[in-house]
Amino acid sequence: MTISAPPGVVAMPRETAVPSETAVPSEREFTTLTERFRPELLAHCYRMLGSVQDAEDLVQETYLRAWRGFDRFEGRSSLRNWLYKIATMACLTALDGRARRPLPSGLGAPEDDHRVTIAAREPSVPWLQPAPDSLLGFGDPAAIVAGRAGIRLAFIAALQLLPARQRAVLTLRDVLAFRSAEVATMLDTTPIAVDSALRRARARLTESGPVQEDLAEPDESGQRRLLDDYVDAFTRADHAALLALLRADVEMEMPPIPTWFTGREAVHGFLMARVVRPRLWLLRPTRANGQPALVAYKHLEGNRYGAYGIQVLTLIGDRIARITSFNDPSLVAAFGFETTVEN
Repeated sequence: MTISAPPGVVAMPRETAVPSETAVPSEREFTTLTERFRPELLAHCYRMLGSVQDAEDLVQETYLRAWRGFDRFEGRSSLRNWLYKIATMACLTALDGRARRPLPSGLGAPEDDHRVTIAAREPSVPWLQPAPDSLLGFGDPAAIVAGRAGIRLAFIAALQLLPARQRAVLTLRDVLAFRSAEVATMLDTTPIAVDSALRRARARLTESGPVQEDLAEPDESGQRRLLDDYVDAFTRADHAALLALLRADVEMEMPPIPTWFTGREAVHGFLMARVVRPRLWLLRPTRANGQPALVAYKHLEGNRYGAYGIQVLTLIGDRIARITSFNDPSLVAAFGFETTVEN
C-alpha cells in the first residue's frame, strides 16, 4: 500500500541551504532556515501521536533541540531530513509506554439498533483527536486532494494500531516518500530493517481492514451543497431530509462515548430520537483531516449557544458515509472558534 504524500511535503527540495559555519545561529537566522518546515512537521507528529496538542508540544521540542544542537549538524543530510530525525525520535520517546489513541470503532463492535443503552462517556481513554486543515498547512481544500490519504481520519486511526516504530517507518516511507536509506539514518538503523518494518506495517494495516477507500467525493461545489443540506436538516430536525442525505451503510461514532452505530436506520434513528431538536444546535463549517467538518454549538439560553465539539464527515458521492462527532468542547477553541456565540 502506497499513500500519496501531502502537497508541499515531497515537493520540498532535498537539500536546504545552511550556513557554511556550524555555529549556533541567531534566533532570526534559525527561524529563517527552519520555519517553513513547521506545518509538515506538525502533520508528521500528529500522525504519530493522534493528538494536535501533543503534536504541537513535540514540534516545539523539536525546534528547541535543533537550535541547541545546530553546531552538531554537519550537513551530511538536508536540514529537512535532520529536523524529521529529531521530530521522529522525540515522538518515539513520547510514545514509549503510552496507550494508543483509538476511536470507538477501534474498541468494539457497532450497534445496529438505536434503542440500545448508550454507554457512559469514557474520559479516561486518550481518544484520537481531529486536526484542523489550517493548522497543518492545508488551508485550500483543492490543494489537499492528492495528499488527503495521508491525513484522513480513517488513516490516522489505523496508524494508531501499529507499534510506534512501524508507525514511524510507514509514515516516513509511504506518506512522506523518504528513501529507505534516509529513514534508516533518521531511526539509527539499517535500510534492510526499515524495509522489513515497512512490510510488517503494511500487512498489519491490511489485516485491520480498509483504511483508505477509493472515495468518490463530490467536487467542491457538491461538498458545499451537501454540507448546507446537512446543516439545514440537522438544525431544523427535518427527519426526511436528514434520512435522504445518509448512505445505507453510514456509520456514526461519538468519542468519548464508546457506543457507535452502523446502518442508516440506526444512525438516523439515534439522531432523531436522542440528538436532533429544532433550534437546539448551531453548526459552523470548517475542515479537519482533509475532510469537511462542522463546529457544533448547543443552545444555552435565549440566543446564546455554547461550544460542544467537532463533527468530521466522510462523503461518498452525494451522501454521507460516516459522521465522527468529537463531543469535546475544548476542540472548538483549538479550531480557532469562539466558545460562546449568538444566533
